[in-house]
Amino acid sequence: MAEPITGEQHALIAGHYQAVVTEAGAALRELAHGGRALVLAHGADEPAPAAFGQLLVPWPNRIDRGRYEYAGRIHQLDVSEPDKDCAIHGLARWSSWTVVEREPHRVRLALRLLGAAGYPFRLDLEVEYVLSEAEGLTVRLSALNPGSVTAPYGHGAHPYLTVGEPIDECTVALTADRYLPVGPRMIPTGPAVDVTGTPYDLRDGPKLGDRRIDNAFTDLGRDGDGRARLTLTGRSHAVRLWSDEAHPWMEIYTADEAPRPRQGLGVEPMTCPPNAFVSGDDVIALEPGARFQGTWGIQDATADA
Repeated sequence: MAEPITGEQHALIAGHYQAVVTEAGAALRELAHGGRALVLAHGADEPAPAAFGQLLVPWPNRIDRGRYEYAGRIHQLDVSEPDKDCAIHGLARWSSWTVVEREPHRVRLALRLLGAAGYPFRLDLEVEYVLSEAEGLTVRLSALNPGSVTAPYGHGAHPYLTVGEPIDECTVALTADRYLPVGPRMIPTGPAVDVTGTPYDLRDGPKLGDRRIDNAFTDLGRDGDGRARLTLTGRSHAVRLWSDEAHPWMEIYTADEAPRPRQGLGVEPMTCPPNAFVSGDDVIALEPGARFQGTWGIQDATADA
């Protein structure tokens, strides 16, 4: 039988939640609750468009011209986004991840990321997707450095939240006090600035309208459990993404240039901002033998709307 280009499909179920995780990139291809999509999905025989549901390791977002300095050495990555002359979204999103554990409601996958030109470091990566009726989807991503030198590290994820309608009439609520301005190539132009009085102030849950956003937010408000939360609310449904304190940044993308413009909202929990390998901002120095882990999740929030 023919196999889809995204490889093995790991179907998960718990209560009214269903999800599909692919072998390719260990990406979240589908997530639904009660048969209603919570993220934009794509076909099993289709490469993830616009990074739909992908994991972004060992850096999220962009590195300017793919060039950075670390520990006194200059490194040159392949420019994987030629139109902006950037290296984008890491090295693991098209790789084949191996199943370590599998149950009806959860799957754990692993990838041995070997050193390569531009990133001469070693990482052992693991991701676990868990569904529960009470919590929805929980994702835990970890990196172990089994190598002999300290590795620069960051990660993120790239789901597109959906409530089944164009996002223009939806409200978006995120308690974030600062955002990162960017230039035409989507590289930060300076430090994060106050959102007050700007279209980037989402603290009171405004209607999105015609706002065009492709920016990272920080100084995230957190609940007593340490979670930052973004909620997208439409006419009849709502969906929420949360992230733990390992993720001090959250990218929001209104999908203006995605294959399905403004049908979903890219919400990306990130450990570091765009161009972090160049700026050094929040880059994790993963020492030999050290492990770093971050957790995030997605829930149907209709009952709270």
